[in-house]
Amino acid sequence: MSAPIPPTVYLASQSPRRSQLLEQLGVRHTLLLPAAEEDAEALEAVWPGEAPADYVQRVTRLKLDAALQRRIARGLPDAPVLCADTTVALGRSILGKPQDAADAARMLARLSGRSHRVLTAVALGQGARVVQLLSVSQVRFAAMNAQDIAAYVASGEPMGKAGAYAVQGLAAAYIARISGSYSGIMGLPLFETAHALRQFA
Repeated sequence: MSAPIPPTVYLASQSPRRSQLLEQLGVRHTLLLPAAEEDAEALEAVWPGEAPADYVQRVTRLKLDAALQRRIARGLPDAPVLCADTTVALGRSILGKPQDAADAARMLARLSGRSHRVLTAVALGQGARVVQLLSVSQVRFAAMNAQDIAAYVASGEPMGKAGAYAVQGLAAAYIARISGSYSGIMGLPLFETAHALRQFA
């Protein structure tokens, strides 16, 4: 029989998708979000020449360290803290969240008719104990013409999404093939996350 999952955790993520995925696992969680004075976006800066896998794992660990300190500073009860970060990689190129509609269109044009990787790193910590994991999936886009891209960008869905798309949204009409973790592509690989959580039960 599998070990139990902790009864409650802190989720240090503003992503509603990650919250929904934790609920799917039956994990009760409390959001542990950065205060206004915290520069959370600065943690996501890419280092020159950094490989996508190194980048996403480094950023996730930085987010976890900040969240662990945040819990202590706020005097909150002790419980495991969960962080995750997702990036889209085309070769060694990291496609983060688009800055504007034009940036989203450029990213989608690059992904059109090609395969790319979606990397989601997860870090779970409590006290001095940290468990980290990395989920890597392959996604192939069908060809998108200029009109397809313009219509998708106009929907607003690409904004705030790594690689300028959401696998669970309108972009599904253009996703020809997936290999790996569907939930990982959404932002939280459930199999691996459940395994990590059991280590803190």
